[in-house]
Amino acid sequence: MRPRSDTPSPPPGPLITGHFSKGPRYATYREHGTRDWLLVYTLSGSGRFGLGRGAGDFVTRPGDLVLLKPGTLHDYGTARGAAGWEPLWAHFIPKPEWLAWLQWPEVAPGLLHLKLAGHELQPRLVRRFRDVIRLNRGSHRLREAMALNALEEILLGGESINPRSAPAGLDDRIRRSLDFIWERFHEPLTVGAIAAHCGLSPSRFAHLFRAQTGETPQRYLELQRLNRARQLLEFTQEPVASIARAVGFENPFYFTLRFRRHSGASPRAWRAARKR
Repeated sequence: MRPRSDTPSPPPGPLITGHFSKGPRYATYREHGTRDWLLVYTLSGSGRFGLGRGAGDFVTRPGDLVLLKPGTLHDYGTARGAAGWEPLWAHFIPKPEWLAWLQWPEVAPGLLHLKLAGHELQPRLVRRFRDVIRLNRGSHRLREAMALNALEEILLGGESINPRSAPAGLDDRIRRSLDFIWERFHEPLTVGAIAAHCGLSPSRFAHLFRAQTGETPQRYLELQRLNRARQLLEFTQEPVASIARAVGFENPFYFTLRFRRHSGASPRAWRAARKR
């Protein structure tokens, strides 16, 4: 049996969105998922999410929200026997404070689910999801910030109806580490220093951090630095080298390499594109 080929991943960025209506043969497959989170809401029809290793499918109906963590298998498409599937979707990199709102009930490792159907918040959250897509496609220079603001409202709404929100959530030590990283990402932080702040060994901290956030501490730190760098590139006139130092990169050349890999363009090209 030939191995399945991966569907191309979306271009890198803090927010990639879409809305489509597909027929019965639609399918996407990414063995190792993506590096970001994926939020999918079923508007109409029926979708399926493969659980891996012959475990079958999780089938969604209108009103279902599914969240896939980074690195989770992407094996989804129109449900078997369904005439079609119409989802709203968003690939996103969460802000630090969002992670506490993403502890949804888990259908399978990395595959989370909330049911909106019949809830009083459903119409409002669907409107906001449509807003996320509309704003993210717009021409306004603040389009990304406005779209992320609408996405934040969806995640807050999800947290308010999450049956796990009261007893569950981030481990207090991981919550402290996120605050610590956010306050000091411009400093030369190490995993050992962050772990010590939380009262954990580096190995235990790294394992717990990844289990709770879906990211390694090093990657999460880098994402915060690069997210801040994008803001400074768009809303200030500071030179690239100064921005690199301001977000914790001592070497501007290395900053450019990491920025290009994460954002798909050099810092200068990314800044120029935002001014068109």
